[in-house]
Amino acid sequence: QVQLVESGGGLVQSGGSLRLSCTASGRTFSTNVMAWFRQTPGKGREFVATINWSGESTYVADSVKDRVTISRDNAKNTMYLQVSSLKPEDTAVYYCAAKSSALYGLGYYASDYYYWGQGTQVTVSS
Repeated sequence: QVQLVESGGGLVQSGGSLRLSCTASGRTFSTNVMAWFRQTPGKGREFVATINWSGESTYVADSVKDRVTISRDNAKNTMYLQVSSLKPEDTAVYYCAAKSSALYGLGYYASDYYYWGQGTQVTVSS
């Protein structure tokens, strides 16, 4: 069974930092594009960042560009999202996602991704 499991969320004060992890099991995603999205109640999933299989190509949403770093460790089958200078508006459930095939390039839409984790809550207090 293929699973993506996020961890590292929690309650953080404004201005703080977090590192989210997404660990895959059941198959390797070392050749697949992966991404982070986030979602708040009543809204669709918002693209945060995406990374190619090697980690050499990344793209981060303009809304978080100066505060977010996406990376991956294929040996550990794990992807990371480092978020700094957290703001209350960063409060959301953060999801990791993976494309179904190594043939696909970076994607910025939730519909581009086939595998999803269950999400991890990040709450930023002011």
